[in-house]
Amino acid sequence: MAPGSVALPPMKPEPQSLLPAVLDTARAAGRAILAVYGSDFAIETKDDRSPLTAADRAAHDVIQRELEALTPGVPVWSEESAGIPPGERAGWTRFWLVDPLDGTKEFIKRNGEFTVNIALVEGTQPVLGVVHVPVQGRDYFGARGHGSWRQDRDGSALPIRVRRPAAAVPRVVGSRSHGGDSLTAFLAALGAHELVSMGSSLKFCLVATGEADLYPRLGPTSAWDTAAAQAVVEAAGGAVTDLDGKPLRYNQGSAVLNPHFLVYGDPERDWHRYLPDAAGR
Repeated sequence: MAPGSVALPPMKPEPQSLLPAVLDTARAAGRAILAVYGSDFAIETKDDRSPLTAADRAAHDVIQRELEALTPGVPVWSEESAGIPPGERAGWTRFWLVDPLDGTKEFIKRNGEFTVNIALVEGTQPVLGVVHVPVQGRDYFGARGHGSWRQDRDGSALPIRVRRPAAAVPRVVGSRSHGGDSLTAFLAALGAHELVSMGSSLKFCLVATGEADLYPRLGPTSAWDTAAAQAVVEAAGGAVTDLDGKPLRYNQGSAVLNPHFLVYGDPERDWHRYLPDAAGR
């Protein structure tokens, strides 16, 4: 260092500059998942009664290793490292939020509707997201202020945008494995619509590409289930809000579970008015 010079802290890379490396990481995790997918794998049950396979662990190991090498010192919070204490997380200003295998139930059913989700969160907001679909070899990715794209295996990345205005008869995407009375009531209030069932964070991606107008989630999800796809939807011009219309945020206090939320493309339509308790809001 030259005499009299001042040592400056290393500049953190802009989120969009990390996309190529994060895509490579998600694809590597996808290959690890597919190696298990084609085998006679065992199924364990976690403490919350959700299923766990060797594919979850293998993908976690790949992502943890690659992200730590890519951004030394930036914490990685994954579904498979969910037990990080809230007190430790409270000091994080930038961290990776990861679901190594989103849609384990779909993986077990072997229907292909599972994803690898990697998000970069700054403060409480997801600013970069990659959603990789191993069976299809497809990626959805985006960064705040720089747009979103879809890329198929061996294809070029194509920009994606939400649909505006929404279709007169909106296309609604819902969970293949979760439903409930609240969703039934919401859809009844919505009126005429087309319902498409889909697993994992692919539901968000259909909104991001304009293939669906709305995804109402009126049941439990965890932070790692949603952050990456939220970044893709928001960079594509859409919104992910809680039932009060506030954007979904992460690592706020001890909560791991998200509030119920809506994902939509067209903000000109008041989707919240169809909620079962909208009159009392």
